[in-house]
Amino acid sequence: MENYDEENEHSEHYGHTIRGFIAGILVGGLAGAGAMLLMAPQSGLRTRAQIQKTGVALRDQAVDSVEEAMGQARTTSQQITAKVHQQADKLQEQADKMQQRGQHALDVQKERWAPVVAAGKNAVNGS
Repeated sequence: MENYDEENEHSEHYGHTIRGFIAGILVGGLAGAGAMLLMAPQSGLRTRAQIQKTGVALRDQAVDSVEEAMGQARTTSQQITAKVHQQADKLQEQADKMQQRGQHALDVQKERWAPVVAAGKNAVNGS
């Protein structure tokens, strides 16, 4: 159970890291586009075309980054789910073994005390 909590915390931290990375890409791209506008010694038409091209490229990069992050998150989620199922299977096996041992101990005690119970019944019925 502790492993699940640690993995859950890890996946939450991973999600924050991805969001921060994507936000960094977007802010950096916008800052670069703004700096390009301020320093561009070319015509407005040409600058607008270049900004549009850069914007499309940044959008494509952001989409690629998000898709990659989603894929990694999906993989991590599947790995955690598999581990949880493995742990649940192990716990079920242990519970089954404990139940069998308990049943065996009960059966042994029944056999051990059966003569005493029978003698008690005979004593009660015989009196």
